[in-house]
Amino acid sequence: MSGTGPMTGKIFNSRYEIGERIGIGGMAEVYSALDNVLGRTVAVKVMLPQFADDPDFARRFKQEAAAAANLQSPYIVNVYDWGFDDGTYYIVMEYVRGSDLKTAIEQRGAINQRKVAEIGVQVCQALSVAHSQDIIHRDVKPQNIMVQPDGNVKVMDFGIARAKNSNSDKTQTVLGTAHYISPEQAQGKDLTAASDIYSLGVVLYEAATGTLPFDGPDAVSVALMQVQDFPPTPREINPDISPEFEDIILTAMEKEPGQRFATANDMRQALSDFLAGRPFNRDGFTSAQTSVIAPIGAAAGAPGIDSTQVMPVTRAGAGSHAAGGSHAAGGYRASGASSPDAGGNKKKAAIIAVCAVVAIAVVAILMTTVFASKGEQAEVPNVVGQDRVQAIQVIEDAGFKVDSNVEYVYDTNVPAGQVISQNPKGGTMAPKGEEIKLQVSKGTEQIEVPDVTGMTESEAERALVAAGFTLGNVTEEASDTVEAGKVISQTPVGKGKADQGSAVSIVVSKGAEQVSVPSIEGLSLEAARQKVEGVGLTLSQSGSEASDNVAANCIIRQSPSAGTKVDKGSSVTYVISSGISSTNVPSVVGFNEAAARSTLQNAGFSVNVTTAHSSTVADGNVISQSPNAGSSAKKGATVTITVSTGPESSGSSSSSQQTTS
Repeated sequence: MSGTGPMTGKIFNSRYEIGERIGIGGMAEVYSALDNVLGRTVAVKVMLPQFADDPDFARRFKQEAAAAANLQSPYIVNVYDWGFDDGTYYIVMEYVRGSDLKTAIEQRGAINQRKVAEIGVQVCQALSVAHSQDIIHRDVKPQNIMVQPDGNVKVMDFGIARAKNSNSDKTQTVLGTAHYISPEQAQGKDLTAASDIYSLGVVLYEAATGTLPFDGPDAVSVALMQVQDFPPTPREINPDISPEFEDIILTAMEKEPGQRFATANDMRQALSDFLAGRPFNRDGFTSAQTSVIAPIGAAAGAPGIDSTQVMPVTRAGAGSHAAGGSHAAGGYRASGASSPDAGGNKKKAAIIAVCAVVAIAVVAILMTTVFASKGEQAEVPNVVGQDRVQAIQVIEDAGFKVDSNVEYVYDTNVPAGQVISQNPKGGTMAPKGEEIKLQVSKGTEQIEVPDVTGMTESEAERALVAAGFTLGNVTEEASDTVEAGKVISQTPVGKGKADQGSAVSIVVSKGAEQVSVPSIEGLSLEAARQKVEGVGLTLSQSGSEASDNVAANCIIRQSPSAGTKVDKGSSVTYVISSGISSTNVPSVVGFNEAAARSTLQNAGFSVNVTTAHSSTVADGNVISQSPNAGSSAKKGATVTITVSTGPESSGSSSSSQQTTS
């Protein structure tokens, strides 16, 4: 659904610069936008024109936008602002990166039950915040649950939410999404927090099984199932689901509100217990109260039943399926359920018989109405531009019928679900009871998006244009795995579906992230390793050397040198010190003392001098040395030399004295 829309390029309230359309539903479009005051990207939801012109919708929109703005939770999309501009109402919201849960289910099928439970915990926390302020969401569905890159979720679109204590007029229509609405919502009854709990139960059912519990050709038939039917148990579809998690889902989906979790917080606790391995006891979480709900009698439904839409209220009759029983009593709990007894079968037979009588009566009334009006002329109402469900209601209220063979066609200018044309045309006269043919928009045709990851920007643009798309925003990011100049990712994703002619945004690699090489010379090996790895580089030894200036096991030199910019993940090599170098001791025997000292000191040694009498070595010359000449010693070591004091005098004892230098 991303691409340009009718609001692209507009500036609301001299502040919000509208960008590309990022989503469209049954009641509103959502655009990315730039907040020119705060310099941040936001999402702006714009009510569709047919609702903006409706005073009742406008009143509800203003009331509920203000209420949603007060909901503060890490699991709720923040509402920053709302207003009226350019003939329409808008809401300014937090821009959330990621994809909605519905997309994840469609792409992956059934999701691991633990991940589903974690999502359920976070949604329950969001609903608890709303319910604590008497706000009922009324449209909980996977399309309204955004999964962020870190795995956390945010609940959005409180756009049709209603404060529990607000004025709620008794209408002939229902707002919501047929696949997820509660039985009481389908019947147009007053709603409580239990309705959101039912919808969340359906979301968890779909996420854990990959399948909707109820599906049908149109919204009304699905709503009928929500009131009357029980779905297959989750474990029938996905045997990997545990009995405990199945019980939590089915408790949330009880037909009777009082049989569900008493609060969203109770449901959160049950899910948390499941994740922690604690047993689930439903008796501690519900407040059972029983009532009987009648079957639906409604007109034909609308296409696009995954969208939030206006549906006819489903009317109760005398012989409905009893919705008050628990899923165990109704036979749809997988574990611990008993078969219905003979009395239950008799009761079911009686209900079916009553339903048949009611159906016959309805047919008789319809036939009477048709024959009574045959031949009477009336003006055909103009329903072009109206939602299909509304159009059907208007046509039937005027005494006409709708041809069951509705033609659905793609149209880039008319939103999906709206009437493009009718025959006979509006304003003409026709006999009451005549069938009106409708042509309804399927929206812009969706085609497969080519996968352009790994291509250059120019290659990607050519591939997109050839496939019927345009190149949208191009941004750059560093990448350690994708070559510079190549596409890292795209939105919408490759092989997915998007509107023909819409824009595809891409992220192009700038190559590996560059970092500055730190200085490690003179550091110990461990200190050098911590410093290098701390900036995302690696360390490798290229050799070792003796050093008179750098202590053993410390870095003598490095490559690249400190301050050089290199790709993150690159290696820094080093030469490590093996300690002070060794050298051969020079021979100084026979040297006079001064020459011996000079020779040894120039070779890097210290000198220790002792004396002794010698009849063979002249006075002042070296008699011997230690270490011996030619032996190896570390520079700085001490060499002891013995210097002659001449022959020993008669009657005098030998003496020795020692000096050092």
